[in-house]
Amino acid sequence: MPWELWPEGGFPRFSDAEREARWGKLAELMAENRVDRLVVYGTWGSGDAVHWLSGWPVSREAAAVWAPGEAVKLFVQYRNHVPTARRAVAPEVEVAWGGPWTAEAVGGELLRRGGSGQRVGVVGPLPAPAWNHLAGQVREVLDLTAGYTRLRLVKSHEELAWLRRGAALTDRAVRGLEANLRPGVSEFELVDAVQRAYVPFGGMTHIHYLSVTSPSGPDRCVPSQFPSPRRVRPGDVVTCELSAAYWGYPGQILRTFVVAAEPPPEVRELHRVAEEAFHAALHALQPGLRAEGLGQALEVVRSSGFALCDDLVHGFGGGYLPPILGAEGFWTAAHAALELQPGMALVVQPNVVTPDERFGVQTGELVVLGHGGPEFVHQYPRGLRLVG
Repeated sequence: MPWELWPEGGFPRFSDAEREARWGKLAELMAENRVDRLVVYGTWGSGDAVHWLSGWPVSREAAAVWAPGEAVKLFVQYRNHVPTARRAVAPEVEVAWGGPWTAEAVGGELLRRGGSGQRVGVVGPLPAPAWNHLAGQVREVLDLTAGYTRLRLVKSHEELAWLRRGAALTDRAVRGLEANLRPGVSEFELVDAVQRAYVPFGGMTHIHYLSVTSPSGPDRCVPSQFPSPRRVRPGDVVTCELSAAYWGYPGQILRTFVVAAEPPPEVRELHRVAEEAFHAALHALQPGLRAEGLGQALEVVRSSGFALCDDLVHGFGGGYLPPILGAEGFWTAAHAALELQPGMALVVQPNVVTPDERFGVQTGELVVLGHGGPEFVHQYPRGLRLVG
C-alpha cells in the first residue's frame, strides 16, 4: 500500500537522478530566456512548481531562489512550518523562514547572489505587489510559467509511479463513497467517508467534489466544490469528482451513482452519451495525434442535444495542464495543435448535462498515454453505478 512506501518518520522523495534531470530542464529553460536566476513561487493549492523543484508541497506560501550550480534557497511561510519543510526537502535544499514578507526575503537573496543587474525568471502565481518589489530590485523580471508548464506535460517514470499510487488512493476514496451511499446519509457524512478511506494510508486531499440531487426535481448538474447538509433519498443521483494524492501526485476518478432505485430513462440517456464521448476520446488518444483530433468526442455530446458544463479532457499531474478541451472547444489554438506524447497524463471526464444545466451526470478518470495508446491507472469499475 502507498503508506508502506513512506520512509519511517519522514516523507517521500524522488531519486537524485530525477532531481538532477529536473534541474537540467530548468537550466535549459533559463538559458533559452537568458535569465540569470529563477524564482519559483507557490501557495497552498497552487504550489506544484515549488514541489517539483524542491520537494516541498507548500503548506501555506513558499518561494525558492535557484540558478544552475547554486543551492536551492527555499523561503517558507509560516515560521512554524519551517522545521517540517527541512525534513521534507532534499539535503541540497536550504530552508529558511520567509520573514514578515516573503517577497522581501526573496529580493534580498537575489541581491546577495547576483546583484541588481541580473535578469530573473519567475514561475508560479506571484502576486502583483511581490512582482513589483522584485522588479524594483533587479534589472528585469520575466514570467517563465508557460515554459515550466511545457516541462510538466510528459512525466518521468518516477512521476508515473507516484501518480499510480495516487490513483490507488483515489480508488479507495470512491469505494469509501460507494460503501456509505444509502438513504438518509448527508453530503457532509459522505465527504467524511471519502477522506477516511485514504487518509490512514498516507493519502493527501487534492479535491473531493460531490453533489446529490433528484431526477424528478433536479437542481445540480455537476459535482459541487463544497458539500451541503442535503441528505440522500431513494432515487437520488450522486455525482463525484475525487482526487487523493500520494505526496502531491493525485489520481482522479469521476462517477455517477443512483441510490436505491432503477435509473429513469433520462439518467440512462445522459450517461449513455457520456460513455460514448469517453470512449471516443480514448479511441483517439494516440501518440503523435494533434490534440484537435479529440474534437470528435466533443461532437458526440453536441449532436446528442445535451451540453457540457465541465471540461471533456485536460492534462493532469503537476497542475491543470494542456490540452484543455471544454464545451466551446480548445482553450487556445496552441492547445489544439499540441502533439500528444507517451508519458502524458490526461483526465477524460465527460460531464453531460441538460441544456438548462439543471441536471447532469459525469464519468471518466485519469489515464496515462503509452506508446500503444491510453493506459488505465485506476482499478475501480467504470459505468453507471447502482447502489442500495
